Amino acid sequence: MAEDTQQPLFDFTGADSTKDWQTVNDGVMGGVSEGKFQITDKKTMEFFGTLSLQNNGGFASVRTKGKKLGLEKGDTLVAKVKGDGREYHMNLSVPTFQIAYNYRAVLQTKKDEWIEVKLPLDKFEATSFGQVVKNAGQVKPSSVNGLGFMLSDKKAGPFKLEIESIKVERARK
Repeated sequence: MAEDTQQPLFDFTGADSTKDWQTVNDGVMGGVSEGKFQITDKKTMEFFGTLSLQNNGGFASVRTKGKKLGLEKGDTLVAKVKGDGREYHMNLSVPTFQIAYNYRAVLQTKKDEWIEVKLPLDKFEATSFGQVVKNAGQVKPSSVNGLGFMLSDKKAGPFKLEIESIKVERARK
């Protein structure tokens, strides 16, 4: 599909680009991983830190605060990222009574190379505490109220993921 069918969801060009984002790391469960984010001079978001497996830890994440994203059936999320060669997840938040419940898709980076990753909504899997929730069904696009990036690859050490933009590509009607 042509790039002009893509609509921006998030970019990092505005002075208040950080206000919709927050980090959530394994410290919520006793872990000691450090994940932070900043907006760079190049108008990208840099998610960086150190993943630790100590104290049953092992994840770091950056995510939006709750807000409807206006997603529709058949949409594909398109993220332009430069990573460190590690495997991240893009997570989609939905309102639920279950703890640590979201939908995720794999986002494999190439070391020090800008890539465009296309993640169709129907490829996201329901998870809770990192485990796939069987028979949960597909994500309901209209219920998605946030997204984020998570590192949980069980490899201790430094990490860095740079995000230029997140767009939505609408399905042809």
